[in-house]
Amino acid sequence: MEKIPRSIGTHDGTFHADEVTACALLDLFDLIDANKIKRTRDPVLLNRCEFVCDVGGIYSPSDKLFDHHQVDYDGPMSSAGMILLYLRDCGKISVQEYAFYNKSLIMGVDAHDNGLDPMIPGLCSYSNLISNFTPINHESSPETQDATFMEAFYFARDHLSRLTRRHQYVVSCKEIVAKMMKAEKEYLFFDHSIPWMESFFELKGLVHPAKFVIMPSGKHWKLRGIPPSLENSMKVRVPLPAEWAGLLDEDLKKTTGIPGAVFCHKGRFISVWETLDDAMLALDYVLKGKNV
Repeated sequence: MEKIPRSIGTHDGTFHADEVTACALLDLFDLIDANKIKRTRDPVLLNRCEFVCDVGGIYSPSDKLFDHHQVDYDGPMSSAGMILLYLRDCGKISVQEYAFYNKSLIMGVDAHDNGLDPMIPGLCSYSNLISNFTPINHESSPETQDATFMEAFYFARDHLSRLTRRHQYVVSCKEIVAKMMKAEKEYLFFDHSIPWMESFFELKGLVHPAKFVIMPSGKHWKLRGIPPSLENSMKVRVPLPAEWAGLLDEDLKKTTGIPGAVFCHKGRFISVWETLDDAMLALDYVLKGKNV
């Protein structure tokens, strides 16, 4: 039977984040058309689709079949993880991009769909958001279910698109971070605000001597402690002085003796200063060991 190019089949009825995301990934990387998504369990109709995911009982990337419910598949992936792996293996994304998408979203989708989500009270995950697109009335018509599936699909695709653009921006700033790191100083200085933390640790930041970052923050400048690792981003190698914690404006000016003091977070990981000179004075204060 002749396949319909750029089409994908997935099951009808209640939908989940894995097949919604699988479809969104294929659309994002221009392998399917949104108007060629077919929701059905009819094998005749599925056989006409170029891609099939989350239905059919077969996992065969070479045949573009991506189901994970069959007994002979016992891996950790849902259809979302299977499609992401396919995109890497067929050259649509690099190994580095695969790792980014997997760690930032897809591993969580797979875990949720396979019952491994920790289900922390009060935590609303991406998969929870997708589930909230499903019709509230359990007796909704197939037409209503298909319509809400497409709402979830466009939400997922837009989210993936924003993730992609954000990641591309981070990568584009990596060379600037690398240049600053070459100085092997106790601080990193950036003359404009950029994402630096991910690149810093990718570039062997774990063994770099830098303890602080100075960069613009709106019309002001910030002095921010560098964390011990990317996984512990809310901790710092060297905290700001205890006597600065939680102080604002005049109180911080009086305590530091720095005229442009604005704010120090009570967690002692970040402080804000009116000018670059003020921020450098604050850095000097800390590095000279005046903090307690």
